Amino acid sequence: MKHRIVVSAVCVFDPAGRLLTVRKRGTGMFMHPGGKPEAGETAVQAAARELAEEVGIGIDPALLQPMGVWIADAANEADTDIEATVFLAPGTWQASPSAEIAEIRWLDLAAAWPADLAPLLTDHILPALAAGPAR
Repeated sequence: MKHRIVVSAVCVFDPAGRLLTVRKRGTGMFMHPGGKPEAGETAVQAAARELAEEVGIGIDPALLQPMGVWIADAANEADTDIEATVFLAPGTWQASPSAEIAEIRWLDLAAAWPADLAPLLTDHILPALAAGPAR
């Protein structure tokens, strides 16, 4: 049986309509900013905290809009699923890598998807964004 990790993640867009993806240090896959909740933290609180820690975006958790909860293969851990509660940060943002983030990349949703995207993105989030109205 696969191990499961519970995480929160956030969809963030820039003024050009591109989706923010991040690559954590020592890994090869790009994913949403996000991570595991700390003790006593709600999913939305964890999402806002991780967004600030990883890419320097400070947002009131109450402004994050829920998109859904999905289960996907973990991008960087073998034999592991993630259960991700995903939020949308309304508006447009600028980001810079910090904490454990090695690289950020803004993803053009109209272009072909790169091969180095996490399964949560390719299997669930990108199809959900394409299906519609999210922003």
